[in-house]
Amino acid sequence: MDSASGPDRNLGARIDAAPATVTEALGVLHRHGYVEDFDLVDGALTCQRHDPCPVRDVVVEQVFRFEGPSDPGDEMIVFGVLDPISGVRGTLAAAYGAAADPDLYEHLSDLHRRGV
Repeated sequence: MDSASGPDRNLGARIDAAPATVTEALGVLHRHGYVEDFDLVDGALTCQRHDPCPVRDVVVEQVFRFEGPSDPGDEMIVFGVLDPISGVRGTLAAAYGAAADPDLYEHLSDLHRRGV
Protein backbone atom coordinates (compact mmCIF):
# COMPACT_ATOMS: atom_id res chain seq x y z
CA MET A 1 0.00 0.00 0.00
CA ASP A 2 1.59 3.30 -0.97
CA SER A 3 1.81 6.05 1.62
CA ALA A 4 -0.37 8.47 -0.35
CA SER A 5 -3.45 6.26 -0.26
CA GLY A 6 -2.91 3.95 2.70
CA PRO A 7 -3.69 4.39 6.36
CA ASP A 8 -0.09 5.45 7.10
CA ARG A 9 -0.32 8.76 5.21
CA ASN A 10 -0.63 10.87 8.40
CA LEU A 11 2.17 9.22 10.35
CA GLY A 12 4.80 11.66 11.52
CA ALA A 13 2.42 14.57 10.99
CA ARG A 14 2.83 17.57 13.24
CA ILE A 15 0.66 17.46 16.35
CA ASP A 16 -0.55 20.99 17.01
CA ALA A 17 -2.47 20.68 20.30
CA ALA A 18 -0.09 20.09 23.19
CA PRO A 19 -1.35 17.42 25.58
CA ALA A 20 -1.57 18.35 29.28
CA THR A 21 -0.31 15.05 30.72
CA VAL A 22 2.06 12.22 29.87
CA THR A 23 -0.92 9.88 29.51
CA GLU A 24 -2.57 12.26 27.03
CA ALA A 25 0.69 12.59 25.07
CA LEU A 26 1.01 8.82 24.77
CA GLY A 27 -2.62 8.59 23.63
CA VAL A 28 -2.23 11.33 21.03
CA LEU A 29 0.93 9.76 19.68
CA HIS A 30 -0.72 6.35 19.52
CA ARG A 31 -3.63 7.81 17.54
CA HIS A 32 -1.08 9.35 15.14
CA GLY A 33 0.52 5.96 14.46
CA TYR A 34 3.21 5.71 17.15
CA VAL A 35 2.02 2.27 18.19
CA GLU A 36 5.11 0.61 19.68
CA ASP A 37 6.26 1.19 23.26
CA PHE A 38 10.03 1.45 23.07
CA ASP A 39 12.55 0.88 25.84
CA LEU A 40 16.18 1.90 25.73
CA VAL A 41 18.43 -1.12 26.28
CA ASP A 42 22.20 -1.08 25.69
CA GLY A 43 22.08 1.95 23.38
CA ALA A 44 19.21 0.69 21.23
CA LEU A 45 15.47 1.18 21.19
CA THR A 46 13.73 -2.12 21.66
CA CYS A 47 10.14 -3.30 21.50
CA GLN A 48 8.51 -6.71 21.52
CA ARG A 49 7.68 -7.08 17.84
CA HIS A 50 10.73 -5.64 16.04
CA ASP A 51 14.51 -5.80 16.01
CA PRO A 52 16.38 -3.23 18.13
CA CYS A 53 17.23 0.10 16.52
CA PRO A 54 20.50 1.80 17.53
CA VAL A 55 19.87 5.22 19.07
CA ARG A 56 22.15 6.83 16.49
CA ASP A 57 19.66 5.78 13.75
CA VAL A 58 16.43 6.86 15.48
CA VAL A 59 14.53 9.83 14.06
CA VAL A 60 12.73 11.95 16.66
CA GLU A 61 9.52 13.28 15.14
CA GLN A 62 7.66 14.53 18.23
CA VAL A 63 8.74 15.69 21.69
CA PHE A 64 6.58 16.60 24.68
CA ARG A 65 8.13 17.80 27.92
CA PHE A 66 6.26 17.90 31.19
CA GLU A 67 7.38 19.76 34.28
CA GLY A 68 5.78 19.19 37.65
CA PRO A 69 4.30 22.40 39.08
CA SER A 70 6.06 21.99 42.41
CA ASP A 71 8.10 18.77 42.31
CA PRO A 72 11.16 18.47 40.04
CA GLY A 73 10.70 14.69 40.32
CA ASP A 74 7.63 15.07 38.09
CA GLU A 75 9.71 16.03 35.04
CA MET A 76 9.01 13.69 32.11
CA ILE A 77 9.74 13.70 28.42
CA VAL A 78 7.82 11.74 25.77
CA PHE A 79 9.32 11.12 22.34
CA GLY A 80 7.48 10.06 19.20
CA VAL A 81 10.20 8.24 17.28
CA LEU A 82 10.75 6.49 13.96
CA ASP A 83 13.03 3.54 13.28
CA PRO A 84 13.97 4.43 9.70
CA ILE A 85 15.16 0.92 8.91
CA SER A 86 11.88 -0.86 9.70
CA GLY A 87 9.55 2.12 9.36
CA VAL A 88 8.18 1.41 12.84
CA ARG A 89 6.95 4.37 14.89
CA GLY A 90 6.58 4.33 18.63
CA THR A 91 6.97 6.18 21.89
CA LEU A 92 9.66 6.46 24.51
CA ALA A 93 8.82 8.11 27.84
CA ALA A 94 11.30 8.81 30.61
CA ALA A 95 12.03 11.02 33.56
CA TYR A 96 14.54 13.79 33.03
CA GLY A 97 16.30 16.25 35.28
CA ALA A 98 17.18 15.19 38.82
CA ALA A 99 15.13 11.96 38.60
CA ALA A 100 16.70 10.72 35.36
CA ASP A 101 18.72 7.53 35.10
CA PRO A 102 22.24 8.77 34.11
CA ASP A 103 22.73 6.16 31.37
CA LEU A 104 19.28 6.73 29.93
CA TYR A 105 19.69 10.51 30.19
CA GLU A 106 22.89 10.39 28.09
CA HIS A 107 21.04 8.63 25.26
CA LEU A 108 17.94 10.82 25.60
CA SER A 109 20.12 13.91 25.32
CA ASP A 110 21.53 12.53 22.07
CA LEU A 111 18.01 11.83 20.78
CA HIS A 112 16.78 15.30 21.67
CA ARG A 113 19.78 17.10 20.12
CA ARG A 114 19.53 15.18 16.85
CA GLY A 115 15.75 15.21 16.68
CA VAL A 116 13.21 17.96 16.60
